Amino acid sequence: METKLYIDRHVELVERCKQGERRAQYELYKHYSKAMFNVCMRILNHVGEAEDVLQEAFLDAFNNLHSFRNQSTFGAWLKQIVVNRAINHLRSRKSRAGLQWVDLDSQRLGEDDGLDVADTEPFDEDGIQLEVDRVRQTMQGLPEGYRVVLSLYLFEGYDHEEIGAVLGISETTSRTQYMRAKKRLLELLK
Repeated sequence: METKLYIDRHVELVERCKQGERRAQYELYKHYSKAMFNVCMRILNHVGEAEDVLQEAFLDAFNNLHSFRNQSTFGAWLKQIVVNRAINHLRSRKSRAGLQWVDLDSQRLGEDDGLDVADTEPFDEDGIQLEVDRVRQTMQGLPEGYRVVLSLYLFEGYDHEEIGAVLGISETTSRTQYMRAKKRLLELLK
């Protein structure tokens, strides 16, 4: 299988970071911090923890920049570090609280009786930001398992096999959590 190299618009900054240039690190941080903070928030749903995980992820990235091989963009590589850090933090939070993921393989799967069709009405461009904010706030109210699986699947682009591997749950559990999360989110948005 042939390895593809991706052209990254931040190649020069990454190379300067590899040489230890702090200003280049700051430029990369400024460029990616907001998006990566949003990734942390979708997974952790706690501002302070998201800020801590973000800082730790950037430290990991800058300390391990020598392992970045330009086989993807720097942003994609960084995002993987951020997601892994956030999930590890979530796991440590659960172990401190004595919580566990529930394996739903052995439980009866419910019917998805909700319609899965797009609205037939055209988008209201002026009101779209209000709707996005409403969905974001509603997602924050979902149970943690639902919110994490939904975020990883919809926003981070993970498939159910990857989600299962990252969270230590089965692929079926990931699919079930996703279906239930989507159904619950739709109910709350009504």
